[in-house]
Amino acid sequence: MTPVTSFRDKRVAVFGLGGSGLATCEALVAGGAHVTAWDDGEAGREKARAKSIPLGDLRNADFTAFDALVLAPGVPLTHPSPHWSVEKARAAGIEIIGDLELFCREREAIAPGAPFVAITGTNGKSTTTALIAHVLRQAGRDVQMGGNIGTAILSLEPPAPGRVHVVEMSSFQIDLTPSLKPSVGVLLNVTPDHLDRHGTMENYAAIKERLVAGAELAVVAVEDAWTKAIAARIPPSRLGAITAADAAAYLDVSAHPVLRGRHNGQNVAAAAAAAAAVGLSREQIARGLSSFGGLAHRLEPIGRVGPVVFVNDSKATNADSTEKALSSFSDGVFWILGGKAKEGGIAPLEPLFARVEKAYLIGDATEAFAATLDGTVPFERCGTMDVAVAKAAQDALASKAPAPVVLLSPACASYDQYPNFEVRGDHFRTLVSALPGFAR
Repeated sequence: MTPVTSFRDKRVAVFGLGGSGLATCEALVAGGAHVTAWDDGEAGREKARAKSIPLGDLRNADFTAFDALVLAPGVPLTHPSPHWSVEKARAAGIEIIGDLELFCREREAIAPGAPFVAITGTNGKSTTTALIAHVLRQAGRDVQMGGNIGTAILSLEPPAPGRVHVVEMSSFQIDLTPSLKPSVGVLLNVTPDHLDRHGTMENYAAIKERLVAGAELAVVAVEDAWTKAIAARIPPSRLGAITAADAAAYLDVSAHPVLRGRHNGQNVAAAAAAAAAVGLSREQIARGLSSFGGLAHRLEPIGRVGPVVFVNDSKATNADSTEKALSSFSDGVFWILGGKAKEGGIAPLEPLFARVEKAYLIGDATEAFAATLDGTVPFERCGTMDVAVAKAAQDALASKAPAPVVLLSPACASYDQYPNFEVRGDHFRTLVSALPGFAR
């Protein structure tokens, strides 16, 4: 845990009692703050009670009594409309911040020179975060990894001169971190996402830009119009501009079992630049990259049935992510897709449809996706994952393709049938593992 000593004796309202909210309360209390926590759901409040976290109904509270509101990143700050706790905090004139801001202030107070690598982007940020942490650990560094990738930032060990914090940050988290100034800031890409929470692409891109604007070194992958424009505004002395092709100096991504595809070339190049910035040699970086085992749900090879490879890319919750997956295979793809569709659907993927031998549609997006695929890609309405896996496996085993692939890459959110993409991917893995003849 990182006790938040910089808020000692201050009165803090905390709204949102998921994993990061509970960790925030514990860290504030450990640092000497006076906390009043609340959540709209009883489940969150019950978890707080179990941890002896002080609760108080913030709906009836006088916010002028607080020094700050710490908001969970999932709670709307601006769009589609501010949450009631945000409106009350603004009316009282108190600051609204998140747990990453508490970390940044604590780092500034106790170890201002401690290495802090922050990573964002619409896609690829979890893989790149894990890559950087893995490479640094392989080189013997003391690494703390967390943020949006799973472990709440304040659950990690505190900043220290010999310790590197490698932190994935979503746009929601950046929006709540006004003093964000990492040692190394990594921006991978900016494509449409979360516009319901940010209003416009301009707003979304501006939030992403803040992560690199204040960094001592900004590593920016200049392969889309938004990141090119952002890179142009950063002084050359602080900019490390990269492209996917830069990965070749460290690793042949086409031969790596879990880092195939141009998008992973971009991730590798970003990870290498960040690792070099905190002192690793080219040899150390190359060794670390070569031993990376990948992340679950991100082009994750599950195993085989005969010649058929099964790949779990459940993290692909939009067309841009699925584009990276389809681009990683030349042909013989048996594609499982669907769920709660994002704006634009799968129409942007039409240039890659020739790689798909057949598609298997699940979830709410079935009819919309069927209309897009009709006349171009053979497809079957399957409804649920179990039906899709069984039919895709059967068809792939009968395929004449030299290396058939059953690919779960939904291009959709999971919320119509699953609570999150992890549960969706785990279900796929379980179904595949039960197929006759399955081998890892």
